[in-house]
Amino acid sequence: MSFEPHQFTERLLAWFEIQGRHNLPWQQNPTPYRVWVSEVMLQQTQVATVIPYYERFMARFPDVRSLAAAPLDEVLHLWTGLGYYARARNLRSCAQVLVTRHDGEFPDEIEAVIALPGIGRSTAGAILALSRGQRHPILDGNVKRVLARVFGIAGDPGSAAVVAALWMQSEACTPSLNVGAYTQAIMDLGATVCTRANPACTVCPMSRDCVAALEGRQAELPGRKLKRARGSREATLLIAETGNDGSVAVLVERRPAVGLWGGLWSPPQFESEFAALDWCRREIGEPKVSTRVLDPIHHAFTHFDLLLTPLRVRCQLNPAVHDGDDRLWYSLKNPPRVGLPQPILKLFERLRVTEGG
Repeated sequence: MSFEPHQFTERLLAWFEIQGRHNLPWQQNPTPYRVWVSEVMLQQTQVATVIPYYERFMARFPDVRSLAAAPLDEVLHLWTGLGYYARARNLRSCAQVLVTRHDGEFPDEIEAVIALPGIGRSTAGAILALSRGQRHPILDGNVKRVLARVFGIAGDPGSAAVVAALWMQSEACTPSLNVGAYTQAIMDLGATVCTRANPACTVCPMSRDCVAALEGRQAELPGRKLKRARGSREATLLIAETGNDGSVAVLVERRPAVGLWGGLWSPPQFESEFAALDWCRREIGEPKVSTRVLDPIHHAFTHFDLLLTPLRVRCQLNPAVHDGDDRLWYSLKNPPRVGLPQPILKLFERLRVTEGG
């Protein structure tokens, strides 16, 4: 006998009432704004990591208007360490659209929410379900995994046919009543029980009817996306310093809005040590002392690995080189509130500690 969607839903809600998470920060006063920020932060990021970032973000930007009016650098500064920085840029852009086109309020219609920058169908459904109790199915990574395993939906989860089947199953399981609790429940089940590796099938409320559990296919379901060849990139990172011990500053530039670390600040990158030193002489001035190569920085992105070789140079500051819209001297002792990529932040912290900067 097949496992009916209504049976899945009833069992999930009963489990959630006892075992679900009910005290997450965004569950308190779940306005569309608060839910939206949490949903964006939780994309590709675990709850435990998100909570302190969310609380700091909400303290600084308690509503849509405060976020819309904020400098991009401050938004990125509070996002530093969460990764996937396009999410932060889209949050601010979306807040500005909400203020200019919707008087600072989220629209009621899901089509209008989907039309906002950086919000897809699943996120829009979650916002309206969790904050306003509207019935909308969702399909984030946790939900895909739960539905694929329980109902045996195999195949490449990135393919149009499998995505359509998962949306259809999500629609069938989403109830008309208690939709907010259901939405949180299915995300919780995927995050805490039906995990990607080592799912806790023995305590899962679905195990006696779950296709994956009954057939031993937990590792097979959901299917795997077709992998692209993983690439690698290398670059020399110019650490151009000025100042004395205790007041060292490093030149950083704002990276282009589109691309790697878009909109964040980082020391300039070059193809070689020669190119880095040549640029330094032209743009800043002749180095005062010999250069030092620091330990390399290895950083893994979704589709490629990055190897940065920091080249440390102490410079005599050219008076013409000063802070601007796309360049500033980053004080190691009194850092400005700008967004840095996590590997660069760690490098600067290491320099500050080891060199007394």
